[in-house]
Amino acid sequence: MTDPLPDPFPGQPDWAPLPPRPIEMLPASGPVELRGRRVRVGQPGLGWRGDLRADDRVVQGSRTYVPVIAEHEWYRAEADQVEVFAPLVPVDRVWVETVGLRPELAPPESNRLVSLDRPTHRAPTPVFEADAVAGRRVVHVVDSVEHRDLRAVTETYSSAEGDICVRVTPEVEWYRWAWRGQTPSTLEVPVHLLWIE
Repeated sequence: MTDPLPDPFPGQPDWAPLPPRPIEMLPASGPVELRGRRVRVGQPGLGWRGDLRADDRVVQGSRTYVPVIAEHEWYRAEADQVEVFAPLVPVDRVWVETVGLRPELAPPESNRLVSLDRPTHRAPTPVFEADAVAGRRVVHVVDSVEHRDLRAVTETYSSAEGDICVRVTPEVEWYRWAWRGQTPSTLEVPVHLLWIE
């Protein structure tokens, strides 16, 4: 047997974990659960707004609406069990962020233009390729398990062991830091295990 073994990680270093699955946008009018999900609202051709969470659909007369809450208010309502204002947005103007399927490993497309017909979401970006990371949504991948709903608390830095790292915190603690001033607990994560969502 003289043939070399095939590379099990084509196009990817053997030390690098697979990137997280990408975010896909689905219309809220479809068969998708809404409560607590991240959503975008807007109109085709005009633009889209994110950092929002949804509640269950509401029917008034013959129209269906989605209560939409700013993400920091949604976390405050859930953590402190308080009521917050949620404007009703027509269901056809709401899109839900869902975790998609892992695409085959392929080089990224060089075309950065998008359609204005629906909201889009960029593919996950390795943190070590990003200019800035503090405050951004990140995904921590450990042994092919994706840990989402995290925020980066620092920029990249050199740890005591000499690794390049970023400190992350659960999003609820990130937002609690804003509304209570309570410093979040953080986890030091090597940058090769983190992607910007």
